[in-house]
Amino acid sequence: MSKKTLHTDKAPAAIGTYSQAAVGGGLTFLSGQIPLVPETMEVVAGDFEARAVQVFENLKALAAEAGGTLNDAVKVTVFLTDLDNFATVNSVMERYFDQPYPARAAVGVASLPKGVDVEADAVLAI
Repeated sequence: MSKKTLHTDKAPAAIGTYSQAAVGGGLTFLSGQIPLVPETMEVVAGDFEARAVQVFENLKALAAEAGGTLNDAVKVTVFLTDLDNFATVNSVMERYFDQPYPARAAVGVASLPKGVDVEADAVLAI
C-alpha cells in the first residue's frame, strides 16, 4: 500500500507534524480542522456556529482537493469543549452532508489547539 499526502491553500496549513490529508488503502483521511481562516491562519470571528461552519468549510476544501465532497465521508469525528454545542453542530452538518449521513462520533474534550471549542476530522471513500 502506498501513501500519498494532499495539500491545498484553501484549508489552513498544518500547524504541527501532520499533513492536511493522507490517502491510502482506498481511503482519504482528512486531518482535524479547527476554525482557522486559511488566508490569515486566525480563528474565524463570530459565535460558535460561525466557528463550526469554518471547520466544515475547511474539511470541504480538503475533500475537494482529494477529488470528492463531504458526501464521500464514511466517518466524521467532532471534538467539542462544551457538549451543549452538540445541537448546533448537528444543524451545521445538515448543510454539508446529504443522507445517508456518515458514521459519526462527538467527543467532549478538555481543550483543543489554539483554545478553540470545536474540531472535526473525516475519513472519505472516494
